[in-house]
Amino acid sequence: MILEMSPSEVEEFVLSQKVGRVGCHVGGETYVVPVIFGWDGNCIYVYTTEGKKVDMMRENQRVCFEIDEYLTSGAWRSVIAQGVFEELEGDDAVRALQIISERVSSNRENRETVNSRPRGEGRTPVAFRIRTSDVTGRKVEVNS
Repeated sequence: MILEMSPSEVEEFVLSQKVGRVGCHVGGETYVVPVIFGWDGNCIYVYTTEGKKVDMMRENQRVCFEIDEYLTSGAWRSVIAQGVFEELEGDDAVRALQIISERVSSNRENRETVNSRPRGEGRTPVAFRIRTSDVTGRKVEVNS
């Protein structure tokens, strides 16, 4: 049976995940792409480079963000957030990067992975947040 997640379950789940998918739509085309994200309880923060997703979100600021987890037992959890894209600059962009870095570097293994990967060389960095307007969660629990 599919169950609704409580607000506290949604919060715990979102904070336990590091990768989500941002969905955007422009001119009849829908685009969904995975990103590493941060969460402050109201907004989703992403630090990326210019490209298709940023171009599309600049044109249509209404976006969707999805996070999921599937377990071998058959259980799963999923959270979907509707919101508005806001490009960040200056102190807001620095704060976004700090929120994301704290989450991603929460253990030594992740810190080494993040510091050793290519950084979108030659592309302009972009920090943004999704100011959420509706966040819902569903889950299936499997009892053994």
